[in-house]
Amino acid sequence: MNAPWETLKILADVTRLRIIHLLADEELAVTELQEILGMGQSRISSQLALLRQAGLVSDRREGKRAFYSLNEHLDAATRSLLDAARTAAAASPEAAADRTALELVLNRRRQVAEQYFNTIAGRLGKNYCPGRSWESIGHFLLRLFPHITVADLGAGEGLISQLMARRAAKVWCIDNSPRMVEVGTELAAKNGLANLEYKLGELEQVPLPDQSVDLALLSQALHHARRPQVAVKEAWRILKPGGQVVVIDLKEHTFEKARELYADEWLGFTESSLHGFLKKAGFQHVEVNVAARETSEPFFETLLASGTKG
Repeated sequence: MNAPWETLKILADVTRLRIIHLLADEELAVTELQEILGMGQSRISSQLALLRQAGLVSDRREGKRAFYSLNEHLDAATRSLLDAARTAAAASPEAAADRTALELVLNRRRQVAEQYFNTIAGRLGKNYCPGRSWESIGHFLLRLFPHITVADLGAGEGLISQLMARRAAKVWCIDNSPRMVEVGTELAAKNGLANLEYKLGELEQVPLPDQSVDLALLSQALHHARRPQVAVKEAWRILKPGGQVVVIDLKEHTFEKARELYADEWLGFTESSLHGFLKKAGFQHVEVNVAARETSEPFFETLLASGTKG
């Protein structure tokens, strides 16, 4: 950092002082400073270069644009000099004009953003938005997952369980494939998830005690069950009073090749049949909704159902 005398010499120039005065409140691009100060780019850039060399301002690159702001790491002595210079210059006609021009620039920024969102209002969920994905939303929601005991029924390798186990007290993965259980167990060990345990078992005869879990999950598993109603009843059996079942499965479809390609026993379920499974098993507060629709053939739809054990 410069000596106080060097800093005073930098601030003795009116243009540099005006720039400091503006950057103390807002991060601005060179083009915005040009508009506010009514000066050419070369003049603004040369003054910014001197201020940067003196350590009074810092810059940030965003693509082809450079944004400048007051250096956040100024020592106390330099900060005091800047504050004194700004106070002395605040009553000048230039400072008042600069403030008015700055407000116009900032208002234009807001108007550009407002115009964009006004244009896509009502279509935001349908339009591409960089960085927004169901995967990131899922990871966010799992951060809020409670410290409970979970049974992932028909878990396969347990992708969802691998995520839930980072927050849950205990996660049981039940699957009837020895190889799936083996692979899942290896993944749990690899990821250091001591609270994630895999068991070999059937959806219709879950190897867990009565009233032992807080949440029973059947994610794309029920259409593999020979007797879906029995599988849902098993979920009810292992749940504690007040526990919840969540079913994610395909809505009824006509894609017959699913039996051959995916070993499906059922070609999905209607909303009413899934609702009936849960009600007949004894669940209360049952809800069934279409959660997703695929946009390419065979246009699968996904149902999300839930219920509470009274």
